[in-house]
Amino acid sequence: MIRARYLVGLPALALAAAATVSASSPAQSPRTTTPTFTRDVLPILQKSCQDCHRPGYIAPMSLLSFEDARPWARSIRSRVSTRQMPPWHIDKTVGIQHFKNDRSLTEEQIDTIVRWVDAGAPKGDPADAPPPRTFTDDNVWNFAKLFGPPDLVLKSQPYTVKPVQQDAWWRPSTPTGLTEPRWVRAIEIHPSTVAGRKVTHHALARLQQDEGGSRAGGSDDDADAAIGGLFMEWAVGKQGEIMRPNSGKLMLPGSRIVWDVHYHAIGEEITDSVEIGVYFYPKDEVPKFRQTLALFNVVAGGSRNIDIPPNSTFVTQATHVLRQPGRMENFQPHMHLRGKAMEIEAVYPDGRSEVLSYVNNYNFNWHVNYLYDDDYAPLLPKGTVLKLTAWYDNTTANRNNPDPEQWVGYGDRTVDEMGHAWINITYLSDADFQAEVAKRKARSTPSINPQ
Repeated sequence: MIRARYLVGLPALALAAAATVSASSPAQSPRTTTPTFTRDVLPILQKSCQDCHRPGYIAPMSLLSFEDARPWARSIRSRVSTRQMPPWHIDKTVGIQHFKNDRSLTEEQIDTIVRWVDAGAPKGDPADAPPPRTFTDDNVWNFAKLFGPPDLVLKSQPYTVKPVQQDAWWRPSTPTGLTEPRWVRAIEIHPSTVAGRKVTHHALARLQQDEGGSRAGGSDDDADAAIGGLFMEWAVGKQGEIMRPNSGKLMLPGSRIVWDVHYHAIGEEITDSVEIGVYFYPKDEVPKFRQTLALFNVVAGGSRNIDIPPNSTFVTQATHVLRQPGRMENFQPHMHLRGKAMEIEAVYPDGRSEVLSYVNNYNFNWHVNYLYDDDYAPLLPKGTVLKLTAWYDNTTANRNNPDPEQWVGYGDRTVDEMGHAWINITYLSDADFQAEVAKRKARSTPSINPQ
C-alpha cells in the first residue's frame, strides 16, 4: 500500500529541509562575516566538487581556482541551494542517514556558498587558501594503496562509438583464467580511458560460473539474484567496492566475466574498453561471510510491466522476501529519464515496518550508490519483506523528460524505462545474525535494528 505522504508534489519534497550530515565541514566564518572564496568556499569545493570539476574530467567546468569558479557563481548558488549538486539525492528526513560515501553539503556549507554569491563572490586573501588538491591518476587503481596492485585485471574487447549513432549495448565475455577458487576482498571497475567515460553510460560485469544450482535468496524473479550474478558495475558516482571485514565474494575455476556496456554517441569517435581490477584475500584467509550483489525488481507484475501513458505519472511497487538473515550493505536505485523517486522499506516478520532509504530527487545522470556505515547497515532477519516503490513522471513538470507526448514502456534505451535497485546483501547464519544484533546493542548504536 502506497502511503499518502508521497502523493504530494515531488519537486516540493526535493527541496525539503535537510538535517545536518555527520561529515565534518571546513572551518566556517561567523554568520555576520562575509565569506570569501579562498577562506570559506574553496575548502568546500575541494572536498565535495573537484573530483569531477577539473580540467579534462567529466564535469563541464573546472572549479579548481577562483578564476575558474567566479563566472559560474550564480549557477553554483542555484545548484547547491536546491541540492542538485553535489549529486546526493536521498531524502535527509527519512530513514538511515549514515553513509560511508556521503558527499552532500551541510546546511552550514550551503549557507556559506549562498552568502558568498549574494555578497558579490569576493575572492579574499590568497594566503587564506588551502593547498591545492593532488588527484589520483585515473590510469592507476585507487585501491592499490591499500592492497597493492590488483591480483587480477580483466578487460573487455574494445568498442568504437561513432560520432553519431544509436545507443549500443556491447556484451562480450572474458575468461578469468582461474584454476582454483579465490575469495575477493575488493573490486574496481572503470572505462580504460578518461575519454571512454564520456561515451560509457554504465558498464556491468557479471560473474558467470557453475554454482551447482544454488541461490542466495533475495530477488525472486531476476537471474542476477543467483550466487555469482552481478559482480560489479561502473557508473558515474560508482567505481568499486571494498568488502566489509571478514566478508567477500567467491570466484570459481573456469569462471568468466560477461560484460554489458551501454555506450552512447557524443559527436566524436571514441574507441575504448572497460577493465576490472580484482583484489583477492590471501589463499590461507577465507572470509566467513559471502556477499551477493543482486538486481531487486521494483515493478509490480514483473520487470517489463511498465506502461506510462503520455502526460501522466506512474507509481509501482514490488516485494522481495529474504530467505536468509542478512546485512544490507547499500541502496542504489536505477530508473531512466522519467524516474523521480524510489523508496525501500523493510517489513519485519513481527509486522513492524520502517523505511530504510528514500531517494526523493532521483536524477538519471547520476547513479549514486548509497553505502551504509558499518554500524548502520540494516540487519534483516529471515522472512523480512523488502518493499520497493518507484515513482515516474511523464509530464512537462519533469525537466528531464525528452517528450511527454510519448507512451513509455520497458526497454534498455534511455528514452525507455525500467525500475530496479542494486542491493548488496551479506547473508548470515541464524547464529551469526544474532551475534551481529548483540554487537549493535552492546555499542548502543542508534541504528536500524530489527530486534
